[in-house]
Order: sequence, then C-alpha cells, then structure tokens
Amino acid sequence: CYTECDSTGSRWRVAIPQKTGACTGLPDPVRGTECTFSCEAGEFLEMSAQECTQCAAGSYSLGSGIRFDQWDSMPAGFSSLATSLENGPRGDDRLTCNSSSWVPQGNYLESNRDECTVSLIYAVHLKKQGSVSFDYQYPDNNLLFEFFIQNDQCQEMDQSTDTKWLKLTNHGEWATHTVNLKSGTNILYWRTGGVLMGTKVVKPVLLKNVQIEGVAYTSECFPCKPGMFSRVPGSSMCEPCPRDTYSGHGASSCTPSEGSAACKDRPPCSKKDYFQFHTACDHEGKTQVIYRWIEPKICLEGVTGAETLPPSGEREPCPPCNPGFYNNDTATCSPCPPGTYSDGMKPCKQCPASTEPTLGYEYKWWNILPSNMKTSCFNVGNSKCDSMNGWEVAGDHIQSGTGSSDNDYLILNIHVPGFKLPTSMSSHSGTEFGRITFEFETVCTADCELYFMMSTTVVESWERSKTRQTYTHIMTKNASVSYTWAFQRTNQPSDIRRYVNDVARIYSISVSNAVDGVSSGCRACALSTQPSSSTCVPCPPGHYIETRTSQCTECPPNTYLVSHTTPGPDACKPCGPGSKSDKDHTRCYSDCHFTHTEGNTTLTFDFSLLGSVGSLMNGPSFTSKGTKYFHHFNISLCGEQGQLAVCRDNVTDLSIADSQREKGEGANAVKTFISVPPDLQESPGCQLLLQVPLSFQSLDVKKQTNNNNKKNTQTLRFSPAYLSIRSLEATSSCESGRSAVVTLRCNPEKSTKGELSVPSQCPAGTCDGCTFHFLWESSGACPTCTERDYHRIEGACKGGHQDLLYVWTEPKLCMGGVTLPEKKTLPCEGMEFWIRLGAGLGAFTAVMLVSLTCYFWKKNKRSGTWNTNCVYIIHVCAHQAPRARFREVTLTCWP
Repeated sequence: CYTECDSTGSRWRVAIPQKTGACTGLPDPVRGTECTFSCEAGEFLEMSAQECTQCAAGSYSLGSGIRFDQWDSMPAGFSSLATSLENGPRGDDRLTCNSSSWVPQGNYLESNRDECTVSLIYAVHLKKQGSVSFDYQYPDNNLLFEFFIQNDQCQEMDQSTDTKWLKLTNHGEWATHTVNLKSGTNILYWRTGGVLMGTKVVKPVLLKNVQIEGVAYTSECFPCKPGMFSRVPGSSMCEPCPRDTYSGHGASSCTPSEGSAACKDRPPCSKKDYFQFHTACDHEGKTQVIYRWIEPKICLEGVTGAETLPPSGEREPCPPCNPGFYNNDTATCSPCPPGTYSDGMKPCKQCPASTEPTLGYEYKWWNILPSNMKTSCFNVGNSKCDSMNGWEVAGDHIQSGTGSSDNDYLILNIHVPGFKLPTSMSSHSGTEFGRITFEFETVCTADCELYFMMSTTVVESWERSKTRQTYTHIMTKNASVSYTWAFQRTNQPSDIRRYVNDVARIYSISVSNAVDGVSSGCRACALSTQPSSSTCVPCPPGHYIETRTSQCTECPPNTYLVSHTTPGPDACKPCGPGSKSDKDHTRCYSDCHFTHTEGNTTLTFDFSLLGSVGSLMNGPSFTSKGTKYFHHFNISLCGEQGQLAVCRDNVTDLSIADSQREKGEGANAVKTFISVPPDLQESPGCQLLLQVPLSFQSLDVKKQTNNNNKKNTQTLRFSPAYLSIRSLEATSSCESGRSAVVTLRCNPEKSTKGELSVPSQCPAGTCDGCTFHFLWESSGACPTCTERDYHRIEGACKGGHQDLLYVWTEPKLCMGGVTLPEKKTLPCEGMEFWIRLGAGLGAFTAVMLVSLTCYFWKKNKRSGTWNTNCVYIIHVCAHQAPRARFREVTLTCWP
C-alpha cells in the first residue's frame, strides 16, 4: 500500500505483513506514483508494477469509484459496532448487545431489530471531492436510522437534517440516498437503534448498492454477480444475462437455461404444493371445495412418489351465516337492516321496545372472506408473493396461506371506520369506545411469529407454537383504524421451502361498537317519555338503567357513572373522600374547599386562591449518554373545568402532525390531575402519577394535630395541610401503585400563588420513583378568616361619644372570608355628670336634716314632752317607690 502524500506530492509503496510479527523477507520500500495519479473506469492499479491494468472479463471497475452490491459476507473494510445500554434505573439490569449487528443477507444488509445502537462503519480516503450513494428500505419508525460522516479527527461533518436522518419508505419500496463527500478521509456511519420498543417487534432497515465516488483508484476489480456478465476486459459495469440464460459468479458469458443461476431437478409434487378453498354458497346452500396448485408450479406429478391434485367440485353444506347476517334463501349472506338483529341462523328481527341493537362484527364462520377484510403477502427482500393471498378461509377458521418463501409476511387486515357507543352510554366521557377480541393458535416447527398490529403499530406478538387462546385489545380513541395480523414462518431468508406446514389459525374475530357493524342481539335502554312510543332514547347524563323497569334513574349525589358496565345501580361509583361529582355525574373533582374541626374550633380552607395550576422545574439532570433533561411538574389542586394540569411528551414523534401536537391530540398528550416528569419510570417521555383523571381517584385531606393537650388555636393554624393523591394501579416498579403528597403551608409573607419546592434530599421530587413529595408555601394556603380572627378596641368617651374599632389579631394567619366590621361611634356619659349629681344630692340631704331637727325641737318645746334626760338619736330611712321617693325619720330616746 501507499503512505500518505508528503508536501511535495510524493509517496512510497511499502509492504505490510499479512500476519502480525512476520516482518522478515518483506520487499524494500520503493517510491510510489504521484499523488495525482488515477485509473480510468474498467481499470485497477496493479500494485507490484504500479500501473493501471484492465479488469479481466467477468469483472468490472468504476475507476474512481467503489461499489458494493454483493452481501454474501461482510465486505472488507466494513465493520459493525454495537453499543450496550443500561436498562435499569440503578444500572443492575443491562441490555446485552453482543449479538446485535448488521447481517449480510445475500443481496442486502439487514440491521438489528432490538433497542441496541448498532453502527455500520466504512472508512475511505478520497483524492478529490466525491459522493456516496446507497439504496435502503426503512419501513418502521420504531427504529431510528441515521447516516453521518466523520473526518479522521472523529469530528462530524456538517450535514443538514435531511441528509442525516433517513426518511421512511413504504413497504417493499427502495429509496436512494446520496451525500457529497470532501477530499481526504471520510468515515461513513449507518446507525440504527430502537426507541422504547418493549415487547414490540419491528421491521429492520435494509441496505444495498453502496457506491462511493472520488477515490484515485481501486486496487482490485469486482466480479459480476450471478445472473450478470462482462464479456470483454476493461468493463466498467456488468450486463444482465439475456432471457433464458444464466450465469454464475464472475461470469464472462451466460449459459442457456430457464433464467436461473443454476438448474435443479424438479422435485415430485407433495401436499405442500397445493391448497384448497371454498366457493360461495349456491341457491341450495351448498359450497364446493376447490384445489389449486401453488404458483409457480415447479414440482412434477407423473413421477414415483408424487402426489396428485385432489379432484375439485365436491359439494358440502355451507356453514351458517355469521351473527348479524342472514341468507334469506339466497346464495350469499347479507347484513341485517338497521334496527334488526339475527344470530346468523334465523331471519332478522326488529329489536323490541326499550332496547337497541348491539353493533359490531362477529366472524366465526369462514366460507368467504368478509367484505371489510382483505389479505395480502409481503416480503421485504422480493416481490414474488405480492399477488398471492396471505390467508385462506377454511370453514370454521381462517389460516395462513403458503406464500412464496418461508420468510414472507402473510397479512390479514380488517378495517373499522369508527366506533359508536350504545345509546344509553353515548353521553359518557369514558375511555373505552370499543374492543376487538380474537381466538387463535399457531403450530410451528421453526421460529415463527404472529404479529397483531393497530395501523402500523405492533400491539402484541406471539413466537413459536401457541395453544388455542383468546386475546382482547381495547380501543380508547374514536377514530378509523385498521387491525392487521401478520404471520411469518421464519425471519431467515431461504430459497428452499422447509416450513410450509407451519400455520397460524384464527377461529373467530369480534369487534364491538363498530359504527358500520351489524347486530346479533339487542340490549336494554331507557324507555321513551311517551309510553306509546317504542323508540329507544338515551338516558339523561348521570342516569343509569334500572334493570327491572328499564327506566332511567339518576345516580346518587357524589357518585359518577361508569360506562360499559352492567345496567343497575352498581354503574354509579362513589367519589373519593374530599371530592364530589359534577352535575352530570360524569366525573368527580375537588372544589378546593375543605373544613377541619378540632375541639370547638373549625377551620375552613379555600385552596382555589393558589391558582389553577402550579408549576415547578428543577434540574438540569443528565442521562448516562450525557443528554440534558429537566424535571417539570404541573400540579392542579382543583378539578374544575379549565383547571387541570397538563403534561406532554417532549420526545418528537414524527407520526404526529404539528397541528395535532399543538392541539394536544397526539398519542403522547396527557391530561390528568397531577403530571409527573419523564425519566422516572422504565421509559423516558411523559409518565403519569395518576393513570386516570382525579374523578376516578380518592382525595384525602389531613391536618397535622398537636401532640400536647392544650387547645392552642394559633398552633393549629401554623400546622400545614396535606393533600394525598393515590393511584391503585400497580406497575413493575411500584407494586402498591404511585402516590403524591402535597404539603400546603400557610405563609402570610408569600403571594397567593406561592412557591413550589421538593425535598432537598430528593431533587427529582421522589426518592423511590413511587411516592412524590411537594411543599407549596402560600398565603392562599391559610384558612378562611372568621370572627375569631379579629378583636374589638373601645376608645375613650369624649364629648359624649365613644369609638369602637376592629383590628386583625396579629399575626394574621387567614385569607378571605369575613371582612373587618366598620368603625362604630356610640353616645356615652362622662365622670363630670356623676360628680355634679352626687354633690347636689349631698347638699339636699344636709338641708333636710337641719330642717327636721329644728322642727321637732320646736314641737317638743311647745308640748313640754321633751325629756331632758334622754339623748335623742335621729334615724333617717330613705324609701324609693316606683313613682315617688321619700324618707322615714325616727327619734329614739337613749337614756
């Protein structure tokens, strides 16, 4: 090989040993060709002579380009590197990626199908500006697929988003991708990796026809592929063999044949080489069994041990019509008219009064394929089976067809244009619109797999043989949807049929509440308000159907109505503590008004002052790969309309239109009472603390109580309130469900909106991923003000008037509620009035005593009855009657 070019444009040819350490006997370095040297198309550089030499017949060269179009093994220079990822939160469970790689499959390379990140790497040195182009299939967005370029310093070249991230392709279609390259060393990376696939099974990325332009020369010529040839030396490309000829690897001519790479003996026919199907029923109710050879037919019939095609035309009774259909003495089953029902064996009947048809599909007889179903065959590597049926009807079941090869995808599809809830439940805002149930089995000797998909998303899959069983999937969105079953006998491509007898069988398929469905029965619903009418009418919102009378009965207070339950009062479920139902009994919510009583003290709280939604973002944090992310919490304490917390997945989903994402209609839009940040569960994205709205959960309000025996109202007000929200749904990491505790602390110094925080020892809001703690300090968390929270101050009496003032008791630990009474002024009597009154009464009493003394002295003196030997004592008694006031005077002689 050559050394790097020096500053003069020269280089040396040096020999490198084939094995490490074998450095003896090597030729001496010699001066090499100029760095500007290059070979033409059809030539290669013969290194010993350092001259351009024509490619031999049967091979080709692009001259200044390299082309890789044969993938029987990994070409020289290519390498596959897998990255191991941590799967558990503590890193104890690791995803093993040792077996993940790009795998050669003959005509193409196939990527990994798991969550490992696998890179296909090729390094090339260009003497001039060039390009790289390749063909690819990328049908599944559950895999990320990118192509990027680095220089020899491991720096990524400037690329636009369109050239780095490959676009999805339709099934079976190949797309071409071309990127310009700069001169110098270019390291090419094709990288794939799974995105939260879980149990999903994805389709791999396929890669072929990699061509690089801009090299100075190629050191060897590439042999022509089988089926191609180059007849003359110095060819720049290979030509396809003419019709009815074939060629092997590196052929310079083609040999007459039937167009194959090699001729093989045709095997004797066996039961694997034909299939059977039933004709439509005739007017006598009979069907014929028809046998057909699998096309193209390559087996021989008239040889020893060969099976012959069984005779067709045997007539047998047709199976009954499927429920909801009738034949009416005709050759085909027709759907029952609207408002009627049938079990498939009896004529259609009108639903009786107070009932309604149960719409849906129920397929359990398979004489012909239903009109809303179709079948097809698909193979990512070829189109041989595109025109073949993937599934065949077989009376009491439908089974997978033969296909063209063992790795074909045999596809069965049913289309549902939408769902329609039963009339009595049409007003309910539940989460289930319908469900699909099917009974199946698989019988396999290889690594077969049956996929069940909704649109293009794999819902569930089953590997190898499975006994007869039933599977149900619930539809939570009212939209048009296609359900698909895809059966693959093996994922290993092969030209030889080994597993043609491996089969998948589906015995029955039923879809409930299909908008264009038929009816196999009727269900009770509310009677009309007019007794003479037999039209089924829906119950008003919040009413259930009483089974005995078929009448509508309103749910009790503070209960909500659950849809898709049996009729009766059990359909009304009680709201949790601290919550109440809305007017229509569709959900339970908290109005943020709570009352707590302790002793003789009652506190009332109104948390609506805190606002509709509180938000908290902390971080940043970093993943094991160094990706930065934040914890963003949205908390809503009140469940009224317009006050719900909303969280959305911020991981870009290319399948969701921008308009859907803005309206919150994407699959990752989350609406609930409390939203929880990503990365706290097994998968990134927006996860929920509560899987359903608050109306389906319990809300407990608790108060922290004093441990001492003293009834201290102020201490009680300082105690925070606790809001506890709990989800009973267990997860793999939280066996007891998830819960959240919001501590509301009254802090008059904060605003009404307040501040949210998480514990310092758990900055993510949780230490175990199951229980979340939040502290919300706010003046809006204080109790409602009452008469106990203020007191009266009496002013001095001045000028016959006295002021009464009302002030809050400090510190004020309440919000809203009652207001302070207005200032009052009352008339009053001061001390001067009473002093004057007392002085007047005293003077009057003195005058009266003097007058009485004089009076009695004069009287005794005239009558001569005065005893001079006595000392007279005067007793004055004051008496007060209701209308008069008088005093009684008594004289007592004291010897």
